[in-house]
Amino acid sequence: MTSKSKIAMLGAGLIGRQHILRIQASPSCELAAVVDPAPTARAVANEAGVPYYPSLAALFAAGRPDGVIIGTPNALHVQQALECLAAGVPALIEKPVAHTLAEGERLVRALDGADVPFLVGHHRAHSPIMALAREVVRSGRLGRLVAVSGSAMFCKPDDYFAEAPWRREPGGGPVLINMIHEIDNLRALCGEVVEVQAIMSNAVRGYAVEDTAALALRFDGGVLGTFLLSDTAASPRSWEQTSQENKAYATYPDEDCYILAGTMGSLAVPTMRLRSYADAADRSWWKPFQTEALDLRREDPLALQIEHFAAVIRGEAAPLVSVRDGVQNLRVVEAIGRAAREGRSVSVPPPA
Repeated sequence: MTSKSKIAMLGAGLIGRQHILRIQASPSCELAAVVDPAPTARAVANEAGVPYYPSLAALFAAGRPDGVIIGTPNALHVQQALECLAAGVPALIEKPVAHTLAEGERLVRALDGADVPFLVGHHRAHSPIMALAREVVRSGRLGRLVAVSGSAMFCKPDDYFAEAPWRREPGGGPVLINMIHEIDNLRALCGEVVEVQAIMSNAVRGYAVEDTAALALRFDGGVLGTFLLSDTAASPRSWEQTSQENKAYATYPDEDCYILAGTMGSLAVPTMRLRSYADAADRSWWKPFQTEALDLRREDPLALQIEHFAAVIRGEAAPLVSVRDGVQNLRVVEAIGRAAREGRSVSVPPPA
């Protein structure tokens, strides 16, 4: 039997504790250590029954784990990833891969030619729901894809910002924290984003960062998209509240967060309601659709991501979401910010 991969958790905050639970439940991984300078992190390590270290330097001085999950504040990701690279330790970097595009590109350059695998924690890429949606689009059942409409509207509680005041500042808003997940999904479904328009508002909370945004997107195959984003809207139309993948959230199984429309039909995600024309030569708004709900399975994508990370460490798989993918998501996010600030359409550079 193959021994379990020993994974150290860097960052014992909200997402770090979620990763710890998945590692502890994993058949192929075990928690090696908790690394975090915060005073509360030692208690997290004690509860998990693993060593505690205040820094990566202290961890690596004590011994080299098989992998590290980087779940610290965004501004620390690149420097800590570079420390892992120098130690020859594979890392799973929580999204966003960096807090700025320049920093993300610095990491890409550092990884060029390196034989240490790194991946980015866009965990929805591991979702069976997303896998089925990608399969439907690629199968041609929708015909030629024409448009996508999406939403991520939800309400973060006040203590979310009280626990981490950096979330009130630029880089901590829903475009970088939440929309970047949607960008990863939309790129997988519709192709590369080549142009964006955006308007943003902070009218509700009044923080130095947006709480609501309305976006228009153009994809490289000609698909057009719209997206509504808000972390202060009393709405259930978000991935977390519709997918039923994260049991911590109240869920609403009759709601969708994406509608993909093609020349032959449309798919609502995640209910997987498919409506399509029977005859390509007889398409008309006067004609009724054939309607079905596709069978799907639900699994925790964070748990699936941990198993994927273990396979990457063992050399059995290539990273599903590479650092280059994570940086391309940042390019789209940066273009969204520029479009909102400058009040114009902004082109997105292609993947480097």
